[in-house]
Amino acid sequence: MTGPLFPALLDPPDRAALVFPDGALTWPELPVHAHALGAELAGSRRVAVWATPSLTSAVGIVAALLAGVPAVPLNPRAGLRELEHVIADAAPDAVLAAPGTDLPTALSSVRRLSIPRESLRRGARVDRFGTPPPDTPALVVYTSGTTGPPKGAVLSRGAIAANLDALADAWAWTADDVLVHALPLFHVHGLVLGVLGPLRRGGALRHLGTFDSEKLAGAVDAGGTLVFGVPTHYHRLAAELETDPRAAATIGRARLLVSGSAALTAVDHARLQRLTGLAVRERYGLTETLILTAARADEPPEPGTVGRPLAGTDVRLVPLDAATDDTDDTDDGLGTVEARGPALFSGYLNRPADLTADGWFRTGDVGRWTPSGALALVGRQATDLIKSGGFKLGAGEIENALLEHPAVAEVAVVGVPDDDLGERVVAYVVAAEPVAERELADHVATLLASYKRPREVRFVTELPRNDLGKLVKARLPR
Repeated sequence: MTGPLFPALLDPPDRAALVFPDGALTWPELPVHAHALGAELAGSRRVAVWATPSLTSAVGIVAALLAGVPAVPLNPRAGLRELEHVIADAAPDAVLAAPGTDLPTALSSVRRLSIPRESLRRGARVDRFGTPPPDTPALVVYTSGTTGPPKGAVLSRGAIAANLDALADAWAWTADDVLVHALPLFHVHGLVLGVLGPLRRGGALRHLGTFDSEKLAGAVDAGGTLVFGVPTHYHRLAAELETDPRAAATIGRARLLVSGSAALTAVDHARLQRLTGLAVRERYGLTETLILTAARADEPPEPGTVGRPLAGTDVRLVPLDAATDDTDDTDDGLGTVEARGPALFSGYLNRPADLTADGWFRTGDVGRWTPSGALALVGRQATDLIKSGGFKLGAGEIENALLEHPAVAEVAVVGVPDDDLGERVVAYVVAAEPVAERELADHVATLLASYKRPREVRFVTELPRNDLGKLVKARLPR
């Protein structure tokens, strides 16, 4: 990256840039708003942004980036203790929020700045800031904290630009695209890809507020071409489109549907393609790495995989027991995913980056390469690698098999201690209809190797999830 993060702001086109339920800004209006606020931020060490899914939040983030000040997006649904930790760790000089927004007491000691809502006069003077170097921190995004207190991943301007440009290559993403989604703005998916992505391309974002078939069809009908969502969105969308063929046909006019943050089941892949005529592309990444792999727009997707590495990004699989040389045929081609490339984070705020000596980041995910060169993920090494009867099993593969049974609405698979097997496969199932435990175990055994079948099925009413909709297996009743 040698130029500005958002080149289109230097010569803004006369069309919409950001459209949210609470308002909209054209490209000529956006820099006026952002620079006006950025002038108040100049010289700050870091600023927090109360990241509601709104136009005001997007303007606050853009203002900080234009001023060269790292932004710390705050999850509005975070608990008091989580917010206290983030504020103590990031020590922001100010917090940005829309006027009239009630902020929690954890932010009471931080200077508050209001993000302007009013439409400023078009053509008003825009103060220009210089272009910071590529290694300048742009965002400090806190991890979900599932294995300890949240850590602030520092993402540089160069890392963000490199990743968005690589995704533009994979998805043929141009200034003509209008992105549609309903993702939160406190994480990489909704903020970096979902807001900064269209702004870097010079295109537009249309945020739905909430994801449903009627709103999505309306946005596509109004010119939307590119859709981002998570598997929960697409699962619900498939169900809604079954009874709304008109919306299905309209959504089918979009150019690309992209899913991320978790695995999309083969069942939902097939349903959505049947209903809309579009095949969903999946991608894979972490807060620390941004996006590592993605199914390309110019190639047919391979359900069950997350595509090949992006241009300029190195991804490798390290044998599961490389440290002890305890490798054998039971690994089934599995390895832990490590990554290296220009989009890697700069480190954790106030903590080391935890990279290998030659610059590889250990993701903690387990996967395998398919014959086509795509990456198939089977879960997290800490929670989703099950060692049972001498075999190493991926929980995600078993979960996907169970989800192909019509009686299974949701499922989580874990390994629990077993005197005979070491660990036995246990499935927590939210049932869509009554079903016998044996039927589900036999269903898995017909799709996968027999030793991968659940030895026990526990029926529950719901699965524990975090604010991004990701399953938190540590909270499952044991």
